[in-house]
Amino acid sequence: MARGIDFKQKEVININDGKILGFVIDVQADFERGEIHSIIVAKTGKIFNNINSKSNVTIEWKDIKKIGEDVILVEI
Repeated sequence: MARGIDFKQKEVININDGKILGFVIDVQADFERGEIHSIIVAKTGKIFNNINSKSNVTIEWKDIKKIGEDVILVEI
């Protein structure tokens, strides 16, 4: 499993429609177990957005299909 820091600033793309969802700004994890539960994505153009913004999208770990060097592919 990747480290949470490895996700920061990666672009997230939905494989169902090819739409760019935005950039990873944070991860939600269980630090006791060392498991990542979800990633928080700021919509495109809002990379410096507040983590608690209503325009952010939370994507569960099960929906992440591929993690590349520059992008994360998800199916939502």
